[in-house]
Amino acid sequence: MPDIDAEWVTADFWSGVARGLLAWVVTAGPRILLILLLTLVALRLLGWGCKALGRRAVRLGGRSSGREQEKRVETLVGIVKTAGAVAVWTVAGMLLLMQVGVNVAPLIAGAGIVGLAVGFGAQDLVRDVITGFFILLENQVRKGDVAIINGTGGLVENIGLRTIVLRDMSGTVHVFQNGKVETLANMTKEWSAIVLDIQVAYSQDTDQVAAVMREVAEELRNDPEFASKILEPIEMLGVDAFNDSSLVLKARIKTQPIEQWTVGREYRRRLKRAFDAKNIRIPLPQRTLSWAGDSPAISVRSN
Repeated sequence: MPDIDAEWVTADFWSGVARGLLAWVVTAGPRILLILLLTLVALRLLGWGCKALGRRAVRLGGRSSGREQEKRVETLVGIVKTAGAVAVWTVAGMLLLMQVGVNVAPLIAGAGIVGLAVGFGAQDLVRDVITGFFILLENQVRKGDVAIINGTGGLVENIGLRTIVLRDMSGTVHVFQNGKVETLANMTKEWSAIVLDIQVAYSQDTDQVAAVMREVAEELRNDPEFASKILEPIEMLGVDAFNDSSLVLKARIKTQPIEQWTVGREYRRRLKRAFDAKNIRIPLPQRTLSWAGDSPAISVRSN
């Protein structure tokens, strides 16, 4: 039979425990409450600062200040807020452990070793996340843009901290790790443009051709269906090249983002019709043949 008069069940033992606990509450309790209060204040300030940062980013977003810009800012603010909250709670947790008598030095050392091991094992993931964060922060590309990444072009269907997803014209989906994006060309940021290389025969008057091109472009701008898609009048750049059988006139039309292909197709259709009406010839490949005369007869004498 166990001894019911053991020390741990005596009144003196429990009274000593109670006095020690009361002394700890009196001494450490206020410090713990202060740490918790400062933690809540820090979290509240963090939330306020993130909201202010988000509002300022939306105001500075330019033409992308619509819903897509707000979504991008929300993503960035959420990342900053989460990272800040983790940092605040980590510091608060360490301070609380110190108040209850736990030596946090081994914990810090162990966390450093674990973090180092994870860092070596997940270098690609860390690089992808950091690169993705800066891609979003700098607004290099957004969902709905048309971009060329590492030589592959397509519509950006999704962009996150780890990957960018493109879908090309054939419907093929391409997934790129953010950390492995070497070249990125955004074709639809803020505004787009269709560059036209119009070839005509050498016999045509280039001034007349340029006038017809301007006339067709102005007619297209006045069309209600295309008026909102074209930003500026056509920019005639002049004669750009002398080819084997044609002159090349270069021009450019600035459009709303991603509308350059629609405007370009319609412009070319109308320009072909206008060229036919004005009898402006589009050149065909030509080749000149020269016929040599018969060689004079050569007399041969035999000895």
